[in-house]
Formats: sequence, C-alpha cells, structure tokens
Amino acid sequence: MKKKLKCYIYTRVSTSMQVEGYSLDAQKDKLKKYADYQEMVIAGEYSDEGKSGKSVEGRPEFQQMLCDIESGKDKVDFVLVFKLSRFGRNAADVLSSLQRMQDFGANLICVEDGIDSSKDAGKLMISVLSAVAEIERENILVQTMEGRRQKAREGKWNGGFAPYGYKLVDGELQIAEDEAPIIRLIYDKFVNTTMGIGAIAVFLNQNGYRKKIRQNNTMETFSSSFIKGVLDNPIYCGKLAFGRRKNEKIAGTRNEYHVVKQDSYLISDGIHDEIISEENWNLAQKKRQETGVGNEKVHSLEHEHILSGIIKCPICGSGMYGNVNRKKRKDGTLYKDYFYYACKHRTFIDGHHCTYKKQWNEDKVNDAVAEIIGKLVNNPKFENEIRTKIGNSLDTKDLEKEHTNLKEQLKQLQGAKNKLATQMDHLSVADKHYDKKYRDMQERMDGLYDEMDALELSIEEIESRLFNIKQQKISGDNVYQFLLYFDKLYDKMTDGEKKEFVKSFVEEVHLYDKEQEDGRFLKHIKFKFPVFFNGAETQELDWDNESTVETVVLIQG
Repeated sequence: MKKKLKCYIYTRVSTSMQVEGYSLDAQKDKLKKYADYQEMVIAGEYSDEGKSGKSVEGRPEFQQMLCDIESGKDKVDFVLVFKLSRFGRNAADVLSSLQRMQDFGANLICVEDGIDSSKDAGKLMISVLSAVAEIERENILVQTMEGRRQKAREGKWNGGFAPYGYKLVDGELQIAEDEAPIIRLIYDKFVNTTMGIGAIAVFLNQNGYRKKIRQNNTMETFSSSFIKGVLDNPIYCGKLAFGRRKNEKIAGTRNEYHVVKQDSYLISDGIHDEIISEENWNLAQKKRQETGVGNEKVHSLEHEHILSGIIKCPICGSGMYGNVNRKKRKDGTLYKDYFYYACKHRTFIDGHHCTYKKQWNEDKVNDAVAEIIGKLVNNPKFENEIRTKIGNSLDTKDLEKEHTNLKEQLKQLQGAKNKLATQMDHLSVADKHYDKKYRDMQERMDGLYDEMDALELSIEEIESRLFNIKQQKISGDNVYQFLLYFDKLYDKMTDGEKKEFVKSFVEEVHLYDKEQEDGRFLKHIKFKFPVFFNGAETQELDWDNESTVETVVLIQG
C-alpha cells in the first residue's frame, strides 16, 4: 500500500477582513481540497491573521511551523500555501525559510501558482516570483512617497492631523483662532526675550496657559519637546516641510527599520496662511543655532560659577550669573581674579529693566549655601528620613496608560496601512478603473502616514516626560545617597563637581537686597527634592517666615 504523504497547511492575511478573495476561510478551503485530491494527510494547520508578509518576524504561527518541521514533530513532506505571497513577500526570507524546510525533508507547494519546490524548476520559479513580489512592494512604497512629495511641492497638506494652531477644513489647513495665540506667544518669548525652550514651557504652565485637548494632543500642559516642535516647524510661517523624518533600515538587520531625522529636506511655500512672519521664523532659527554655543575658557580653568542662574535677583527675580573682575598690573601680569554674582539687568516681560546693581562675592555666597546644607544633613533625624526616601516607587500610571493608548492607536493605523498596501498590491492593472482606484488608495495612504507621524510625535513627547520623571527619581536617589556623606565629600570636590551637585539638589537661592544687621543675607532656599527639618518634610527654607525664625539661629548662627 502506497504511503500517504503528510503536509502542513499555512494561511495568512494582512487584515482580519476579507481582501480580494484571500480570506483565511477561502485559503483553508482551497488547501484542504487540494490535499484531499492529492491524498495527503493534513498533520497541522497554521494561520497568521492580520500579519504582514514582508518579514518572518511578527508571524508567530509561521515561526512555530518552521520549528515543528525542524523538530520532526510530524515528519511532514510538504507545506501547502494558497499563493507564494501568503508564504512571504521578502525574497531573502522566502528562500531562507524554504531552505530551512528542505534541510529537514519538507517542500513547498503554492497551490494557486502551481509551484512545487520538490520539482526541478520549482525553486527557481519561487526565487523569481518572490523577488518580483518584493520589487512590486518597494515600487508601491516609492510611488506613494513620490505622490506625497509632489503634493508638498504644490503647497498642499499631505493629510493626517493638523499641527497645533491649525484646523483642517475640506482637507486644507486653516488657522485655528483658539490655538494660534499660543503659537504666537511661544515665538514672541523665544525671539524677543532671553527665554529658552525650557523657560518658555515653565512660563506657560506657571501662568495658567493650557493646550487644547484633541486627537494629536492629549495633554493640557506644555513640555520642552512641544515648544521645540513648534519652533522647528516651518508650517507656522506659511511653509510646508516634507521628509524631515525617514524610515531607514537598521544596519546589520534584514527587515528592521527605525525613524531617522534628516538634516536636509524639502521646504515649499504652502497654500495655507501663516501664523507668524517669516522674519520671526528666521530669527527663531538663528537663535536655535546659536543656543548652547559657549566660549572657550583661557583663565581660571578650574573655577566654576557654582550657583550661577540658581541665585535669584532680589529685585526682578531673574537668575544672577557669575562674572569675573580681571585686572592687569603695570607689568602686564594679572591680579587674582575676583568672582561675583550679579543680575544682568534682564528685560522684564513687560519691557522694564532691572535696577539691582550689587555684586555678591561668589565665595561668600557659595560657602553660606554649603554651610546650610551641611548643618541640615548632620541632623540624625534627617539621615533616617533620607534612608527611607531612597528607592520609593513612582506613580506614573496615568502617563503610562496614555502611552499605551497612543501605542494602540498607532498599531491600528499600522494595521490599516498594511491592509491598504495589500489592497494596492492586489489591484489588477486590467481593471478599467485602475488609475482612479490607485489614486484614491494613495490619498488614503498619505493620510495614514501623516496620522502615524502625529501619533509618533505624541508618543515621543510622553516617552520624554516619562524618561524625565524617572531620571528625576534616579537623580533624587543619587542626591540623597550623596547627602549622607556630604560633609566628607563636598570639600574634596572640584568646582565643576560642586556645581553639578548643587544644580541637582538646589532649585533656587533668594537673597536679601543687602546684608542684614546680624550678617544674614540668605532669604530663601528652594530644593529640588524634599529635605527634612524640624520633624517635617519640606522643599523650602524661608527666613522671612516667622515660623522659621529659629532656623536662622540654628543654621546660620
């Protein structure tokens, strides 16, 4: 009696919905009828629903089938698929998977294509068809991107969510008058004051400004990444940018890609109205390029202005910054540098100037702040409280929930994009409406890409906030660990190390406008992390408050 051949059947669709007659049920029915006709025994069924065929990764049932073949679980002779495209669309993956099967005695039969890899011409035909399928998929992507590029050249919105400050009306951008004032304010503060990106975010949040909640903006508060995105987007001066981010292959991988920001990209005149002038846009870009560029030090190389920016002016409240008074003797040599903190008379928000001219000796102020910290940490109760503080967990549930929701929305969009790509892939050139259908599909694909871009930006913003929160917690633990040994370590540190520590622990130091009769000049200290004083947890010490007058005696006395 002739031994019956054993087979597995494998089915796949890119979406759970039926696409062009290739639904899972239709594939299974065809394969079972073929196996029955060939008198094959079906030893197992494997099916990946809603999975792309561009790579093996992400298809768990397919990978399980290969593992079962390699283990000899059922000793099958064939794997039956409806068409080669169901087996895979990446030529290298198709041939690699087929080789793995053949190494363990199993061959591939593509029922609809009439291909049998056990036959002489079978493997050659598989190589050709899988390569063609991959080329077709790449061509579709190229055509889709070129369509979006041409639309950008014409100044038209490419689809997806409108950027903050705009709304979509019949597919075109129009200024959203309830959002645009925030955009104008951001540019005004950045261009016309000394505020940086972080300072603008703080200013907006502290002064009661809130973002409008919508699909691509799920948080009311302002973050540095949002401000940066506004300042870097030429959309607001009437331009359209295309290709600022590109999906690039990860080096050393076959099918892994990541989004990479591009240094050069297409910028064209948009048909939409501008929110800010091109002049202000250019001024903002100039400041963005200049920000962070420092001058090389040539004198007092070891010196650092430890409290620079942390000390606040008693008159205007802005940061006081370190300066140096450097004088030459008659013989050309230099006197010892005199370092001091002073207000740089920064412009007020309302345009007035600060009149505070007193210069504070850096060593005097630095030593006073260090003495305060030293006397705080030498309290035994302070040490006990710190030890309980280290390692406490963070509550980021709301942000993480929002992150999960956005990731799920992105996953759904990616699924819709894959489904649309499959439909485009199976669109027959013989269809008399081919061109119209293809254009419609491409328009939908453009919109999906832009919606994905918007979601990715929102996800990036939340991930940035989560990272900052967690880093702050890590920093807090590190600071507390250091505080336990403050009196042993601080004097041995370099100025640079002292500055890093103080920046990580002290948020603000406020001074009286002049030294008090009893010699005091520190008025208020605000810490970035809670400290423990008089049996309570606090982040501030205030010598203007009568309830803390004893602090003056205990700490500064």
